[in-house]
Amino acid sequence: MGRHQTGLADNGAKRGFTTLMMLPGLFVTLVLILFSLALVLFLSFRVNDGSLLGAGGTFANFATIVTDPLYAMVALRSVVIAGFVTVATVVTAYPVAYYLAFHAGRRRGMILFLVTLPFWTSYLLRVFAWKIVLAYNGVLNSVLTGTGLLSEPTTAFLNTPSAVVLTLAHAYAPFAILPIFAALDTMPKSLFEAAADLGARPFTAFRRVVLPWSMPGVLSGALVVFVPTVGDYVTPTLVGGPQSTMIGSLIQAQFGKANDWPFGAALAVSVMMLTIALILIARIASTGRRRLS
Repeated sequence: MGRHQTGLADNGAKRGFTTLMMLPGLFVTLVLILFSLALVLFLSFRVNDGSLLGAGGTFANFATIVTDPLYAMVALRSVVIAGFVTVATVVTAYPVAYYLAFHAGRRRGMILFLVTLPFWTSYLLRVFAWKIVLAYNGVLNSVLTGTGLLSEPTTAFLNTPSAVVLTLAHAYAPFAILPIFAALDTMPKSLFEAAADLGARPFTAFRRVVLPWSMPGVLSGALVVFVPTVGDYVTPTLVGGPQSTMIGSLIQAQFGKANDWPFGAALAVSVMMLTIALILIARIASTGRRRLS
């Protein structure tokens, strides 16, 4: 009986400790995330009367988004730019992650430090740095004119969608490198020897063994990059120009200058639903491809 009571006491103490450890995460999830999302969803169905929470219920905000071609065009542009950013980020991040996993050796810690070093500076500062590089009198134009490749500076680098893609790909590179590296680092090195013993050349071994093994990390990195870049508004505003206006800029304008929080919330909910739909489509397509293969 004594041992039984001691066991029950231990189990109760473990459950109490587990609950205590879960409380901070539950608070962040329920209060800071779910409550905020619920408030945005609630606002999206309100009428803007200048008050904080609006007045009455309406579907007019979503009707405007659906019927006005401006929002469809900007949303499509946002998805396309975010798609290019995701592809560029993953393609450039994969070699770094591959080197870290298989060839870095003792230099791994230093390289990981350098990969995460941009997080030590402000995101806004990094965007301004790219603006200085791409500007008319910036670093890139100075190098090209100094080497004779250009006779005079050009405005083709800044205030373009390409500048947005380049800046965002640099800013989010660590978010793609780390999950791909984590996936590759779990790969048994014996698989390389097995592939070589079966006569596979290096590229064939990479395509048939390494790449499939790393796909969970690749998909995780792509997701982590794509979702925030769809709604980014700082980078398009600073380096993109009018031709690169993304949906995040419109949302920010509604919450800022326009002071129309309900419509801004409706735009935010629409972007969220569009992103979820795209992710589900990609997941279904990926699942179907695996089944066919």
